[in-house]
Amino acid sequence: MIKLFTDSDLDGVGCALLAALAFGDQVHISYCSYRNLNERVQRFVEDHQDRESQLFITDLSVNAEVEQQLAERFAAGGHVQLIDHHATALHFNRYPWGQVEPVNQQGMKTCATSLFYEFLVHQQYLERNETLDEFVELVRQYDTWDWDENNNIRAKRLNDLFSMLGIDEFVKQMTERLQMQQPFSFTDMEEFVFQIEEKKVQRYIRMKQKHMVQTWIDEYCVGIVFAEQHISELGNMLSKRCPHLDLIAMINLGTKHIGFRTIHDAVDVAEFAKRFGGGGHPKASGCLMNADTFLRFATTAFQLPPIYHDAEQNRYNTKEHHLGCFFKNNREQWFFLYLNEKKEWSLWENHSMVASFSTWDEAERWVKRNFAAGLADDALVSDYLHQQLSWQKEAVFARYSEAVEQYKSKR
Repeated sequence: MIKLFTDSDLDGVGCALLAALAFGDQVHISYCSYRNLNERVQRFVEDHQDRESQLFITDLSVNAEVEQQLAERFAAGGHVQLIDHHATALHFNRYPWGQVEPVNQQGMKTCATSLFYEFLVHQQYLERNETLDEFVELVRQYDTWDWDENNNIRAKRLNDLFSMLGIDEFVKQMTERLQMQQPFSFTDMEEFVFQIEEKKVQRYIRMKQKHMVQTWIDEYCVGIVFAEQHISELGNMLSKRCPHLDLIAMINLGTKHIGFRTIHDAVDVAEFAKRFGGGGHPKASGCLMNADTFLRFATTAFQLPPIYHDAEQNRYNTKEHHLGCFFKNNREQWFFLYLNEKKEWSLWENHSMVASFSTWDEAERWVKRNFAAGLADDALVSDYLHQQLSWQKEAVFARYSEAVEQYKSKR
C-alpha cells in the first residue's frame, strides 16, 4: 500500500497527480490542511505498523508529537518520506526521511511538486518528459509567485483552472493530458473562461480593497480584510496598492484560517505566522484561527473604519503639489502636507503641526501608516475649504491657488 498525505492547494494536488502517474491505483491520497493533517497521519501510523506500507507527506509538515511517531516508525524499519519546501519545516532535514528545500542548488525557489517530481524521477518511479517538465514548472512558478515576476500568465491560469474545476475534476482532466505526453496547453474554451474569470477576480479585489482596515499588530502595520476567495492574488495586489502596509492579513471565517502576504523583503510573514502557531514562506504564510487570533485580528477589524484610499482622478489635490495637498481618513480627520521654507514636508492636522519630513515619500508613508489616510478627493477638498474659509464652493476651484494659500495662512 502507498499512502500520500498532501495539501489541497495547486502545489499539493500537483504532488497527488505525480503520485497517481507514478503508482497508479496503488496509491491512496488524502488531501489535508494543517488543521487535520496531524490527526490523520497519526491514525495511519497507528493502524499500519507493517513495514510494507509506504508513507509520503508532501507540501505539509506535522507537529512535534507526530514527528516523533514518524521517527520511531522509520527506526523500526517502516517507510516514511516527507517532502516540503516551507522554511518553517527545515528542522525535518535532520532525519534521513525528511527533505525540505525552499531553494535548490541553482538558487531557484522550489515547490513541493517540483521536489517530489525530482524525487520520483531519481527513484525511477517516473520517467521525465517535456509535458511533465512544463506542468511542474507552471505549478512551481505559481506557488512561488515567480509567475508574477516573469509575467508567465499561463501559470496563473493553471491555478484558475484548478479553482474552477475543483480537485477531483482537475485531477481527472490533468491526468489525461499529462498521460498524452503532448505539449501542455489550454483549450479555446478554457482561454475564454479565463478572461471572464480575470474580470471577476479584479472586481473582487476592488471590493475587498474598499473594505480593508489597518492596525498595528506588534511592530507591523497590518492591513486586515475578510476574504474567502483568490487569497494569493488578493494579498499580492493589496500589498502592491498599499505599499505603506507591512503585510496583509486575510481572514476566512468559514475555514478559520488567516493568510498573510507581503511584498517587502524586510518583512518575514513566515516568522510572523509562527507567533500564532502557523508558518509558510517569507512572503506568503498563514495560521489557524483560535480565540486569541480571533480577538487580535477579526474583533479588531470589526471595530475599525476602512482605509481611505487615494483619490485616483484628481485635477487639483494631487500628490507633491507645489501648494501642498490634503489627506483625510474615514474618521473625518484632515491632514495638510506642504513643502515649507526649509524644504521639508510639514504635516498638519487641521491647524496643528504634527511632524516634518525630509522627503515626500517619508511624509506620505507616515501619515498613511499612522492615520490610515489617503489623498482626499477633489470634491471633498472643495467642501472642506468651503467650510474652513467660508467661500462659495464654486469659487474654491475657480481660485484654487488663492484658497490653499489662505488656508495655509490660518495655521
